[in-house]
Amino acid sequence: MNVEIKEQERVDDLQLKGLKIIQNTDGFCFGTDAVLLANFARVKNGARVADLGTGTGIIPLIIYGKNNVEKIYGVEIQEEVFEMASRTVKMNEIEDKIEIVNADLKEIKEVLPQNTFDVVTSNPPYMHSEGVKNPNDKKMISRHEVKCNLDDVIKAASILLKERGKFFMIHRPTRLIDIVTIGRKYRLEPKIMRFIHPRADKAPNLLLVEFTKGGKPDLKIMDPLYVYDNEGNYTQEILDIYSEDYKTPSR
Repeated sequence: MNVEIKEQERVDDLQLKGLKIIQNTDGFCFGTDAVLLANFARVKNGARVADLGTGTGIIPLIIYGKNNVEKIYGVEIQEEVFEMASRTVKMNEIEDKIEIVNADLKEIKEVLPQNTFDVVTSNPPYMHSEGVKNPNDKKMISRHEVKCNLDDVIKAASILLKERGKFFMIHRPTRLIDIVTIGRKYRLEPKIMRFIHPRADKAPNLLLVEFTKGGKPDLKIMDPLYVYDNEGNYTQEILDIYSEDYKTPSR
């Protein structure tokens, strides 16, 4: 379906079941972290999924393209980004499977039904808001905890999830203690973690976490994921993850 493409916007082919995404060249473009999270999430057939802070809608698109879902809801507070993601869904003619909602996740009880989701995902702002010069700057909002913080995100996920439902998140390893502490505060038990390293000789700079609502303490640390090899090329595992045929392995 034809939709309006605005100034500074482009349409990118995801190389996944013909899906395309509208992105803004001035900063609203998805990164590797979103792709890694979408492929880390384990989504069963017929699942109801919510993505908190959906941005361009990339995570719902990848999850839809690789899984047989009932429906995915993407929650986005920034109206401009929400509108762009909504046009992406319309362009792909998948409104019956993905719905973008313009809302504050801190008010999630008023937005989506509680205790009804099988899976929740989030690629939230990583950095504290201290020192933010312009709290209305759109790029700043996506990177810093201006509109929501880690507690808000994890609380919203817990509200939405069914008992034994899964929450998948990507964040910084430096926030690990906060992640575990806040997760347990809202009955989300970290079950699986995977550290992501830029290269094998570099410290991890990202962390994937799988929580289970009401789960028992039993944490598994997966083998590390390396993004680049020593020559600066993507590792084979990263290339596999980006491929259309990649399926999230059982673990």
